[in-house]
Amino acid sequence: MENYSSKLLENAVQELSRLPGIGKRTALRLALQILRFSKSEATGFTAAISALHTDIHYCSSCHNISDTPVCPICSDPRRDHRVICVVQDIRDIIAIENTRQYAGIYHVLGGVISPMEGIGTEDLNFQTLFKKIEDGQIDELIMALPSTIEGDTTNYYIYKNTIDKNIKVSVIARGVSIGDELEYTDEITLGRSLINRMPFEALFSR
Repeated sequence: MENYSSKLLENAVQELSRLPGIGKRTALRLALQILRFSKSEATGFTAAISALHTDIHYCSSCHNISDTPVCPICSDPRRDHRVICVVQDIRDIIAIENTRQYAGIYHVLGGVISPMEGIGTEDLNFQTLFKKIEDGQIDELIMALPSTIEGDTTNYYIYKNTIDKNIKVSVIARGVSIGDELEYTDEITLGRSLINRMPFEALFSR
């Protein structure tokens, strides 16, 4: 057990170490760095963290994180609203947007189906996606989920529920390595994977 000279410092380390990938030693370094902040820097830092819970919205259309009830992508009339790219979370949107190769909109599932982690279909944002399809708002779905067993299971679940809806279902080309997250894929590779996307059915014919 660590021996701290300050209970306030200990509390800060304890809270910071709750973040993914942050151990006690890293948390201590971060806490000491924050301690060196000026008053205005500390105020800005804490205000930014607080605003994440008080002011952020989840887009009512695509579930993206946004400062407004409808995110800037969904409210942009220049985007193709009949093409939807299905992603796991906001990090994937950022990665795809950085390629500048995609002009449609998105749908954030909030995860992938993973029975091992207790994540089922009822825990993800499927129903709003299926409603858009049912209402005839979509011409093409692009699957951009991780190339993992969980990602492929989720892809197939969506495909199975849209197979009779007369829409195109495609998947990004597998230039993205098996198991890789989109956020760690370089922009050129990800951009090409989007451009060279293939019909979902082609996966079964290999």
